[in-house]
Amino acid sequence: MLIGIVRAQPHLMRILEGMRTLALPDALLGSGAIYNTVWNTLTHRPPLTGIKDADVVYFDAGDRSYEAEDAIIRKAQVEFAALPIPVEVRNQARVHLWFPEKFGVPYPELSCSADMMLNFASKTHAVAVRLEDDGAISVHAPFGLDDIFAFGSRPTPGSTMRELMLKRRRGPSVSGRN
Repeated sequence: MLIGIVRAQPHLMRILEGMRTLALPDALLGSGAIYNTVWNTLTHRPPLTGIKDADVVYFDAGDRSYEAEDAIIRKAQVEFAALPIPVEVRNQARVHLWFPEKFGVPYPELSCSADMMLNFASKTHAVAVRLEDDGAISVHAPFGLDDIFAFGSRPTPGSTMRELMLKRRRGPSVSGRN
């Protein structure tokens, strides 16, 4: 069912095709562009309702520099310029380098793009797709698809993002440390 929903959305298919054009290693399209598309389809809402951007990730451990990632981001901006939503592109091999400083919590070094979903706050968010060379769409959902189709939002075990959100809600402690 998920693959049929993705195939029925021209903007998602254009992103998946653009990912192949860019030749991004281990590329995945996930998060809000996927779960909101499912929910929009199931509730008969307009296709882009609630979708603020499309998250495209790739994994290139061979060059973890900011400059290499920025060059890919700039190419992606050109590739996806005509889309009705912005496409955010990030190298998952780099996240552990900048995440702790930006968010104040550690982030594990990943071994592939799909590993990112193990750190998502919600099982619903942990769904991504890829257009394979043979035209098939592969689905990556380490916690399954039950929550996305049940409009659920259960937390993932060991979630880095969940820890971050809890830390932000608590605010600074009396000692000034979180």
